[in-house]
Amino acid sequence: MGAMDSQRDLIERAAKRLAPAQSILFVTGAGISADSGLPTYRGVGGLYDQGETEDGLPIEACLSGPMFRAEPSRTWKYIREIEQACRGAKPNTAHARIAELERSRERVWVLTQNVDGLHAAAGSEQILDIHGDVHQLICTACAWRDRVTDYSEFDGRLATDTPSCPECGAVIRPDVVLFGELLPRAKIERLQRELERGFDAVISIGTTAVFPYISAPVLATRAAGGLTIEINPGTSEVSDLVDIHLRLGAAAAMQALV
Repeated sequence: MGAMDSQRDLIERAAKRLAPAQSILFVTGAGISADSGLPTYRGVGGLYDQGETEDGLPIEACLSGPMFRAEPSRTWKYIREIEQACRGAKPNTAHARIAELERSRERVWVLTQNVDGLHAAAGSEQILDIHGDVHQLICTACAWRDRVTDYSEFDGRLATDTPSCPECGAVIRPDVVLFGELLPRAKIERLQRELERGFDAVISIGTTAVFPYISAPVLATRAAGGLTIEINPGTSEVSDLVDIHLRLGAAAAMQALV
């Protein structure tokens, strides 16, 4: 049996087992947005990997909480690069199928590492964007916040400029988790409550690293007898934890599954 035949059999088996599932958790990483034209390299939400930056520092240092507090203009320089990589991207078939499942099944959640906002753009509402959303801007001093489509209003500014709050003048930032910052407690607690309720199926799509919040849903669901699937053309640390590994891109796999 060839590799394609083997994958076809796995897809059929996965689709058959997924069909009756009414509670599903999708755990998504940068790989799900690859079919939308976004890079899959690391960074905040998986959008940077060039070793040291032109500033001679690792990207993790430039995109860190301490750097933002010390030199916000330097962090903003690379935040703009991340937004530029996201700009114009549209949800793909995988995002759309997940949103459709949310409307047709009893309980569907998305836990995503991505900051690109594509799940929301596709129509999903039950989203735990654990690293935040680059399009949600917040003030570092007051309660001002705003959602923007892109950063085009900042395009004409010098790289050394730092966007400021229209209400109080303080520095603003996207509502994302920078390196060295804690994950949002409210989202972690909501994830825990949903995991305690349990899921019929957990589907990991395009994740690269296993953090506790990535591996725990897979392990808990498998231990409870639920279905666990990974969609990833390559091998990840999740691969050995799941029942079925579909070595396909996100869009092709989701189109075949549902």
